[in-house]
Amino acid sequence: MAHFVTGVLDLNLMIDAIESLCRSDALAPGDRVKTLRGSTHGIVLRLLSDGRIVWKPDGRRSELLALPESLLRDRRKPE
Repeated sequence: MAHFVTGVLDLNLMIDAIESLCRSDALAPGDRVKTLRGSTHGIVLRLLSDGRIVWKPDGRRSELLALPESLLRDRRKPE
């Protein structure tokens, strides 16, 4: 919320982030995800036993690791 108050974060992104903390989306391989700021979109590849998520950003070959709370379910269609 501090980022919103200081003008760094857009209202809709702040609402998405807060709503994500209020629900427990169980992500699964194949789910579309985005970063909290919505700047990067991709797909979940696999879930690790320690709870981290391996995901691949759209248009890239690299795989990234993320904590589940750092990703939001992406409800938009991929381009």
